[in-house]
Amino acid sequence: MENGKAAGAMNAALTQSLIELEQHVSRDGWDQGPRLFALADTAALIKAEPRLAAALAPETVEVSGLGPMRAYTSIEQEGFPGGKALDEALAGIGWPETVDGAALVVERVMLPPDAEAEMPADGSGVDLDAWVAAHPQRQEVRIAVGVLRDGSRDCALRLRSRDADDEVLSGPGLVPNLEEALAQTLRD
Repeated sequence: MENGKAAGAMNAALTQSLIELEQHVSRDGWDQGPRLFALADTAALIKAEPRLAAALAPETVEVSGLGPMRAYTSIEQEGFPGGKALDEALAGIGWPETVDGAALVVERVMLPPDAEAEMPADGSGVDLDAWVAAHPQRQEVRIAVGVLRDGSRDCALRLRSRDADDEVLSGPGLVPNLEEALAQTLRD
């Protein structure tokens, strides 16, 4: 696998999982802290624990067996980030081989590219967080970012100003630094 392709690779099952995950988290409303999830292959979970079949894919259990189901099951990691800064908390995470991927849901304030060009330089003495928070073009967003061991990456993003399930955007590379930090948790 080529690194360039892996870093930008997209996986339809991952995309669907992230959209579902963002919608799940959205039911708890806005102003939440970061939430971390392990992504496990649903079929492998059911094979290991057949009693989970109805809970993981209740609409797809058939008399003849299991029909199509979502590819990944999200398992929330309680207590994350445990009072640490997000980058520090992610740097301390490592997953066992049974985990196929990881997902993180965070809320942030973002600026459009033209507004970012106006930002004061580091070291200017301006509190950048306060500057961004006060900017008239700021957008509050909830981002679900996910990575898989095969290098696939994707994001689902909801603007607070367009807070509806059918307004969730998705695509790889929306938050590349966060994608990379999350990918590091899957490396040995």
